[in-house]
Amino acid sequence: MLLDFNGLVEKHKMEIKGVIHIGAHHGQENTLYKQNNIKNIVYFEPLQSNFDVLKHNVGEGPLLFNCALGNDEKEIEMFVETANMGQSSSVLEPALHATQYPHIVFDRKEKVSMRKLDNIGLEMENYNFINIDVQGYELEVFKGSINTLSHIDYIIAEINREELYKNCSQISDLKEFLSEYGFELVEEAWIGGNWGDGLFIKKK
Repeated sequence: MLLDFNGLVEKHKMEIKGVIHIGAHHGQENTLYKQNNIKNIVYFEPLQSNFDVLKHNVGEGPLLFNCALGNDEKEIEMFVETANMGQSSSVLEPALHATQYPHIVFDRKEKVSMRKLDNIGLEMENYNFINIDVQGYELEVFKGSINTLSHIDYIIAEINREELYKNCSQISDLKEFLSEYGFELVEEAWIGGNWGDGLFIKKK
């Protein structure tokens, strides 16, 4: 996460009941959530090797789902790399990413299950924050989360200005889509000039 989570919570007086973390990797943010007394946590991580580490790192308490999220229910193949510990792996084929980060080589594919977040059956009264980092596939995940978004107050999402992955969602796409559900982009942090993280807050 590029944004200062603790700083954002204080600055925007974020009252977080629970977090839905999509693209959890190894659960690096788990300590931050605990520091902010967030007791309801659910993690989604599709790659088996990452999921095994995640399960070990976060221990008892959080709900864990070993699947990808999108706007469909099906089996898919992900493009997988190991140089960045799998953090750059994506449902989408690499595009500019391959030239911007030539040391990160996508050398295999892995079949994973894809679900719609709306179909998972979470008790949504316990969650009002989504943290999502799925390498350009964010818009498709949100399309499968229409009902869920009505319960969400805050979103931290990866944002893109260029096509790091083929047909990846751009910042303008996310702003337009999420604005239909009352969200406004209030914070941005960029790296490499063309990708970063953004905080969206639902307008009261």
